[in-house]
Amino acid sequence: MAGRICVLCEKPSVGRDIARVLGATKKGEGCLCSADYVVTWGFGHLAAPAMPEEINPDWKRWRVQTLPMLPETIPLKVLPEGRKQFETIRRCFLDREVESIICATDAGREGELIFRRIYRLTGCTKPVKRLWISSMTDQAIREGFERLEPMERYDRLYQSANCRAEADWLVGMNGSRAFTLRYDALLSVGRVQTPTLSLLVQRSKEIRAFVPETYFELLADFGKYQGLYERQGSSRLPTREAAQAIAAQVKGKTGRIVTVERECKRQAPPLLYDLTTLQREANARFGLTAAKTLEAAQALYERHKLLTYPRTDSRHLPEDQRPVVEKLLAGLPAPLGQLLAQQRREPGKRVFDNDKISDHHAILPTGRLPGGNLTPAEEQVYGLVQRRLCAAFLQDHVFELRRVYTQCEGASGEKHLFLSRGRTVLQEGWQLACPPLRERGARGDGEETELPELREGEEHALLGTKIRLKKTKPPAPYTENTLLDAMEHAGRFVTDEALRQQLKERGLGTPATRAATLERLIEVGYVQRQRRSLLPTDKGIKLIEAVPWQLSSPETTGRWEKGLKDIENGKMDPGRFMESIRRYSAFLVEAAKQAPDLEFPREQRGRTGRKKPKPPAPAGRTAKGGGKRTAPAP
Repeated sequence: MAGRICVLCEKPSVGRDIARVLGATKKGEGCLCSADYVVTWGFGHLAAPAMPEEINPDWKRWRVQTLPMLPETIPLKVLPEGRKQFETIRRCFLDREVESIICATDAGREGELIFRRIYRLTGCTKPVKRLWISSMTDQAIREGFERLEPMERYDRLYQSANCRAEADWLVGMNGSRAFTLRYDALLSVGRVQTPTLSLLVQRSKEIRAFVPETYFELLADFGKYQGLYERQGSSRLPTREAAQAIAAQVKGKTGRIVTVERECKRQAPPLLYDLTTLQREANARFGLTAAKTLEAAQALYERHKLLTYPRTDSRHLPEDQRPVVEKLLAGLPAPLGQLLAQQRREPGKRVFDNDKISDHHAILPTGRLPGGNLTPAEEQVYGLVQRRLCAAFLQDHVFELRRVYTQCEGASGEKHLFLSRGRTVLQEGWQLACPPLRERGARGDGEETELPELREGEEHALLGTKIRLKKTKPPAPYTENTLLDAMEHAGRFVTDEALRQQLKERGLGTPATRAATLERLIEVGYVQRQRRSLLPTDKGIKLIEAVPWQLSSPETTGRWEKGLKDIENGKMDPGRFMESIRRYSAFLVEAAKQAPDLEFPREQRGRTGRKKPKPPAPAGRTAKGGGKRTAPAP
């Protein structure tokens, strides 16, 4: 008689769903059982790297002399809050009746790390297979158990995840201690959070340094339409007097249309959502934070079974998903279904492209009908995904741009041109499902307004003019929408052209971790929210002044993210990657010793555990800055 199989899930809710499908209904302590299966679960990360003092007692006290901390290996420990459940898992794994294990943690880098750490700490050596699914519906679970994968297939994914975790430990522990000791203030640095903070600080400096320039525009009223005075491609006039002089010359004149330009434009439907674009859209439309959107999407995936796996970086579907998508399209609610019936088209590789699939495909609805128990945020996120799926199969948005030049002859015979821009929608297409947001800074009068039908040679009396005072605008502060975009496309901030090309597909962090990075920056006091804007605090600005550019540059982190992806793809040796991280951690310690003189508000923890500020360190305790530093190449 075959032995039982133990299934380890990442969370209790997932464990209950899988147990129900497998018929494991008998309740045990921290598990559900049947004659064939034992289903147990964790609570996310039950195991974590040991703290420095748990590796070496000399590292308990924060001293410069003990840095850098570069252990040969970083041992794991069971977190106190998870010890009881860990013991349940260990008992299940080592049970004599259990002959094999199934890894059913989330199908991604972090899920792989969670399982491997637990498996390693239990001391289990039984064979393991991998459940890899993108949906938590009963059908998807059953199909996943019918095609379990060999665990060895995901060894490289685990190596990438483990290198990421150990790199974060080495850089974070050494960098944070080094700069905290240098400035006698609690300072946290990290390989992703610090360059992300740098983006915010750089934008803040650009805004503060911005000096607005005043200029004037002259708007002419031709009755049926308006036109903006333009000369040599610019509508800007340096002074009010210059605008008044032109207005006086054309007063009471008749304008003659000399040019009508038409251009037909087509906008293809947007790609399906990955997590980052979903977070950006939810922030732009509803003001949801990246963390709130991830929380809602995860609940829609795990609890409600309404979405596929959300922590994906792919915006395409594999070809074999066509039958599934046909059923999803047929089940869309009436307004969207009617649009499909009227304007559906074949999207081709904009939707189905096997070459652009990563661990998971783009986010999709599962086809289940939502109940009435969704939160407002969950309803908003679910609606976005439904509408985006519909839009991907609709016709292009088609519109015509018109540029009309009206010429007025001045009193002295000089000819003055007024430009009118028109935008006429010829086919709404996909925008009926996903209406666009009005972009910040969109022009008003005279810019892509609804124009009447105008022809060359027509004459229209100039009824009057209006002078408008204008000022140039500073760059906009980052919102979560625009910062997520900057993190995703961090290659644009890299000056090295070859590296920029390499980093096109890798940014700061991953879709699954970017929300946590933003929340972490706020938690440690480096960033604050002001309505929808994210603004660096004085503490955050000073930190970027203190750290070496190699730590704050997206280029360094981009190289690491590319290295982690190369490990996952078998193109880089994990040992080589970690050696570069160890060299870099040592560099950070030396860089802190030579960091510039700055004063931070210091913090200490009182008996309640709350942070309270401490007075600045005496000037004599501040080390002097040194010369130029060179970082080892990551």
